[in-house]
Amino acid sequence: MITQLHISNYAIIDEVDVAFQKGLNIITGETGAGKSILMGALGLILGARADTTVLKAHDKKCVVEANFSLPKNASAIDFLLNNDLDNEGELIIRREITASGKSRAFVNDTPVALQLLRELASLLVDLHQQFDTLQLGDTDFQRKVIDALAGHEKLLLDYQQLYKQWLSAKEDLQKLQSKKTDFTKEADFFQFQYDELTEQNFKENELEELDEELQLLSNSEEIKSALTQVSFVLQESEDPIVQGIKQVAAKLDPFQNFHQKIKEVVARLRSTQIELQDVAQEIENLNNNFGFDEQRMQIINDRINAGYKLLKKHGAHTTNELLELQRELAKKLEASLNIDEKIEALEKKVNHLHKEGFSLAQKIDFSRQQQKRKIENAVTEKLVQVGMPNARLQVNISSEKELNFYGINQIEFLFDANKSNRFDPIRKVASGGELSRLMLCIKSLVAENIELPTLIFDEIDTGISGEAAKQVGVIMKALSVNIQVIAITHQPQIAAKAHTHFYVYKEQSGDEIKTKIRILDKEECIHAIAQMLGGEKPTTAALQSAKEMMEL
Repeated sequence: MITQLHISNYAIIDEVDVAFQKGLNIITGETGAGKSILMGALGLILGARADTTVLKAHDKKCVVEANFSLPKNASAIDFLLNNDLDNEGELIIRREITASGKSRAFVNDTPVALQLLRELASLLVDLHQQFDTLQLGDTDFQRKVIDALAGHEKLLLDYQQLYKQWLSAKEDLQKLQSKKTDFTKEADFFQFQYDELTEQNFKENELEELDEELQLLSNSEEIKSALTQVSFVLQESEDPIVQGIKQVAAKLDPFQNFHQKIKEVVARLRSTQIELQDVAQEIENLNNNFGFDEQRMQIINDRINAGYKLLKKHGAHTTNELLELQRELAKKLEASLNIDEKIEALEKKVNHLHKEGFSLAQKIDFSRQQQKRKIENAVTEKLVQVGMPNARLQVNISSEKELNFYGINQIEFLFDANKSNRFDPIRKVASGGELSRLMLCIKSLVAENIELPTLIFDEIDTGISGEAAKQVGVIMKALSVNIQVIAITHQPQIAAKAHTHFYVYKEQSGDEIKTKIRILDKEECIHAIAQMLGGEKPTTAALQSAKEMMEL
């Protein structure tokens, strides 16, 4: 709800502060005092465009600021969260129009675009002015009205959950079908690549190991020559090293018991002799089995050449990368083989979810159709109450074959103002105060069931008086039990139903006439309503009538 409205330098308003209250807020006052100008200023908060013509004084900016409390407005709270705007329980919206005509908008001191402001404001305030259908012509709102009266919220939530699952399954199916098309195009190519790699039958690190072996074979003659020389030096030369160490150890052997260190040196010499004998034997064995193998070199060269071609072809660097590619190709081919089964399973799932969803949608359709006559009759009765005896509402609920997020229905409210039997969509109807009264009648039916923003009516009383005006006041007061209602009126019957009565007036201040607004106390309310009944100087009878209207 709106808790505070501050306006400065707007039209004929120098500076005004209005503290709106819960319930029904009525605004009355002198003709030309600025009542409707208040609505114009509030329109800036709601995102209306403005120019320098709104400036009272052209040497300073115009500022309109509104404070809102958001204790139960879940939609507005979610909007602030989704748009990274601060929310501390109170919301402040400010519009500024500079002398140059530049307009700026702020939400809790954060600059915002005008479109974002409009979206947020639509969740906070529903302003009804002459020729302004606003939310009433919104088919989404019309559906909410039907659903609120039908009371099938759980059924609708169950359906929407199923609908989301159906959409998700459809999307998965489309992706899989698209993937199958791609697989069909690429399957032969994948199979060729896989067969080419499978034919080579590479082992892990094979090419790297073959390269090492090739290096060894390429240098086999030099290696064998070196092995022969080393073996000769160790065992077959005139002074073989192994034999020489054995002789050295033998010379020291008689003296082992004379000194511990001699004993340790002899032991080390014996160990060295044994190790060298083993090395010599290993070299001899290696030499005997080592040699140039031209056939093996050819096999290795052929294998490496085949491998390097595949490495270059696939942009790989190692044998293991080729093996990983082979595994990936195998998975793709396997997936290609299994995709038909997956598609078949998903098609069954999609059809099953659609069948269940359509069944729930038909139940919702039936529930809505049950409300059609009820809302038509209820609204028509209320329209008679508010001075529109010839007006009728028609609810058009069509059933479609395709599912949508809200079921299978397209809902539209049609309106006939004069029993012409020609019903037109409300969004195309423009009949001033009648539309505001129609909205009042509809919203009064669902105020307890739908989260509604603050309702503001500017001249809802156009063309009515007497009992019809009284009934408008009665409905507005009942509606204001659940939501905040603000209305500008010229009818005493409506003003008498106010919880809070604001009076707009002009005041002389030096050479200037300024617009002011204040809350009337009980006695002032009686006097103001009596003036609306009987003129500037109300009679005793008018005062008594005012008290009766206020039920005092």
